[in-house]
Amino acid sequence: MKHCIILWICFNLFFPKTHSQEEEIDFFEYWESYSDIENSLFKHFSTLAYDQLNERRDKIDKLKTAQDWLNRQSTVKQKLLEMAGPFPEKTPLNPQITEVLQRDGYRIEKVIYESLPQYYVTGALYVPDGVKKNAPAIFYACGHSLEGFRSPTYQHIIINLVKKGFVVFTIDPMGQGERYEYWGKKAGRFEVKYPDHEHSFAGAQCLISGYSTGNYFIWDVIRGIDYMLSRKEVDPNRIGMTGRSGGGNLTAYVGALDDRILATAPECYITSYEYIYRTIGPQCAEQNLYQMIAKGLDHGDFIEARAPKPILIISTTRDFFSIQGARETFQEAQNMYSTLGKPENLRMVEDDDRHSSTTKNRKAMYAFFQKELNNPGSPEDIDVEVPTIKELQVTKTGQLTTSFKTKSIYELNKDKVKDQEAARQSSRKDFDNHASEVVASAAEIAGFTAPTDFGKEIFSGRFVNPDHTMEKYLLQGSGDYKIPSLVLKPLENQKNETILYFDSAGMEHAIKQDSAITQILNEGYTIVLADLPGIGSLGPGYLKGDSYIEGVSYNQWFGAMLVGKSFVGLRAEDIIRVLHFSKNVLKPDGKVSAIAVGPLGGELLHAAAFDKRIEKVAMVESLLSYSDITSTQFYKTDYIPFTVPGALEKYDLPDLMASLFPRSITVIDPVSADGAPADRYKIDSLLEFPLGIYTKKGRNADLTTHINASKEDSATEKLIHWLRAKD
Repeated sequence: MKHCIILWICFNLFFPKTHSQEEEIDFFEYWESYSDIENSLFKHFSTLAYDQLNERRDKIDKLKTAQDWLNRQSTVKQKLLEMAGPFPEKTPLNPQITEVLQRDGYRIEKVIYESLPQYYVTGALYVPDGVKKNAPAIFYACGHSLEGFRSPTYQHIIINLVKKGFVVFTIDPMGQGERYEYWGKKAGRFEVKYPDHEHSFAGAQCLISGYSTGNYFIWDVIRGIDYMLSRKEVDPNRIGMTGRSGGGNLTAYVGALDDRILATAPECYITSYEYIYRTIGPQCAEQNLYQMIAKGLDHGDFIEARAPKPILIISTTRDFFSIQGARETFQEAQNMYSTLGKPENLRMVEDDDRHSSTTKNRKAMYAFFQKELNNPGSPEDIDVEVPTIKELQVTKTGQLTTSFKTKSIYELNKDKVKDQEAARQSSRKDFDNHASEVVASAAEIAGFTAPTDFGKEIFSGRFVNPDHTMEKYLLQGSGDYKIPSLVLKPLENQKNETILYFDSAGMEHAIKQDSAITQILNEGYTIVLADLPGIGSLGPGYLKGDSYIEGVSYNQWFGAMLVGKSFVGLRAEDIIRVLHFSKNVLKPDGKVSAIAVGPLGGELLHAAAFDKRIEKVAMVESLLSYSDITSTQFYKTDYIPFTVPGALEKYDLPDLMASLFPRSITVIDPVSADGAPADRYKIDSLLEFPLGIYTKKGRNADLTTHINASKEDSATEKLIHWLRAKD
């Protein structure tokens, strides 16, 4: 067990080995009842999700009349627009047809258009021979394939639809086909490994700014439909949309938001968030609208927002998108369709297979569109010749980034971040009002709830040597878990001050690697160490997911965001629980200072802003700003779990620093978003606001920054000097 490892390290570092003391380790075995605590983080947010989804279900159960459903539908549509948007004004598409391929019974026009100015989209329009105008048309949204719409599976479906008389338009989503945004222009290689990773790597930056990359994915499709409607071959009154997996997600989104689409058939996507949390966990960034569950929505709302328009839900029984969730969502939506008098407009087909397109399901989809788009014919799935990837290449080089001066989602979001920074700069002019608003906004956006029920601490034993003692406790966490904590006390010259010490790598690392622990103890301070959710023995947990990037599960982070919470907010709550223990149990009359090593510095800033009993704050090798992550194309993935989705709409870490005035803050060897040490220019630039406040009010010595501590005094020596200066 991790707990035993921590204890063994503590024991060997701090105490002489004797046979009797080694035997005493056994009394820690009752920790085994908390043996799943490494999954506490995701399970905590899963529990919140279940509670919120139950609240939604209770509201759904109360809908009885057609007007009840229509009233909810209006509310749902407004919420979806708010969560998926805001969408920009439409600008000229500037479409280009780069080549036309003639095939047996149809032609393929290779298309490029601008979804936004200089934000290019590659696609292909398939037109059956003989079609001149007003043919039924289908937008096909492809799933997460490396090849984008060129995948043989997707091509088989598209060409079958074309052979049945449908005009079909399809595009490459961001991060797929010819739209890789992290393509190495010189090396001709992928900088990010999978489409899901591209989606979430940029998606995390957008979420920190308060919105989902689903915004761009949806907009690309809406503009693609605009292009379809510009073509005389397309009947504007007979438009359908389908797609599998990520394409099913886009079909659900756009079908709910764009009234021009008459019939939709999302494939291998519709389920429910309850079963997503119970199985694979939330998927990549664009599939998670900002705080969607917290705002009372689930997959069923994508269907119900369209009612009573025709929908076919296509599922497989062994899909990782739970079939049980799909069945329950269908049943819920069927109640609405029946109440509206159109039960026949909602159908569901399923086949016994994994996450794949099956012959049975394809035939059902063809028949559905043939009926609903008034294009009768045979629904048989026929063998077709599929063009090669090379034949379907739209750009000259095979990538937009090397063929055009195209913008990326990273660049588009960076522009939003600049606007958010300008708004904060304006607010900062009135410091007193800004500081109070920042603290309130940080609590709301981070999902922080001030602890009121602290439970009872569980004392787990003590080791004593001639110089100091070590005590072990379990403290009640903000969820159904305990916070493992160590208390180190000097036996002589004990100061009336406790140091809370949080290492982003966990207590084990702190005791084994951080030289500061021993020296702070030797100075006479009592030290309290604790593992916070997702850290040390409380993490990282089993869930990895499709966006497990460089050892970091973005999927768990999405799981907190969906319920209106954050890792940072939860950890700030637990820091205050450790603070309460220190103030109310250890030294009721003593001072409390706090040190965070690594990116946990952000969590400590939040906790200190929420609770003034933390009198001094030290940050070692910490991030200085969330905006630094959004402004760094290749940021370090390790930092994402230490950020707050939506924060930049109202505040950043420097705002929290300023709100601590006049309390003492020291920043030692801060890091940039790429993981490299921050230089003096970056430090002064990012911390200009709090440094200016402290200087203006004559307390510049109370906010200090130190760099290259290893080359001058060590970081530990800087900490000791800081502690002594404030005694």
